[in-house]
Amino acid sequence: MSFGEPNNPYGQQPQQPQGQQPGYGYPQQQGQQPGYGYPQAPPIQQPYGAGGYPGVAMEMPGGVKSARVILWILSGLNVIGALFAIAVSFSIDSELEKAGASSADADAFADLGQGLLIGVGIFSIIVGVLGMVLAAKFKSGGSGVRVCTIVYASFMVLFSIFSLPMGVISLVLGILIIVFVAKADGAAWFNRQKQQY
Repeated sequence: MSFGEPNNPYGQQPQQPQGQQPGYGYPQQQGQQPGYGYPQAPPIQQPYGAGGYPGVAMEMPGGVKSARVILWILSGLNVIGALFAIAVSFSIDSELEKAGASSADADAFADLGQGLLIGVGIFSIIVGVLGMVLAAKFKSGGSGVRVCTIVYASFMVLFSIFSLPMGVISLVLGILIIVFVAKADGAAWFNRQKQQY
């Protein structure tokens, strides 16, 4: 093979005359740098996630709505249970008096039981109010609300395990909250771009 031969891959390629059109199937290279493949496409905004369609409000996914409703229900039940525990704590003294127990040990036991029930009731009210705040923030909250909800539901699952078999319902509902909020559409909802008003 000689240096000027057209089939030589190492040789110089013959120059095309200026007046001819390029061959069939070859695009004209005007102002483009030579390279492989097609030009890069512009980025596309996704309906979920960071972008969203401009001017169109994103609707809350069904799983996130379900998690929000479950959170409202469990938080309300926590507050009602707390108020019931506090009410029962005040009836311990009267029940011991009806039973005829008037020793110092019975009084100490009644005071301890009353204090424990009031403490559990106050803790349960705090947990219930925290759940209500998280449920209220689902509409406008960001990824922090999502993380706090997952942590809240994880603690709910943990405490439900210690209260089995009575805590089966709250165990299942806590797991459902975690699953619904941790799914991809839940993550997209909480990471979406917020509307500026």
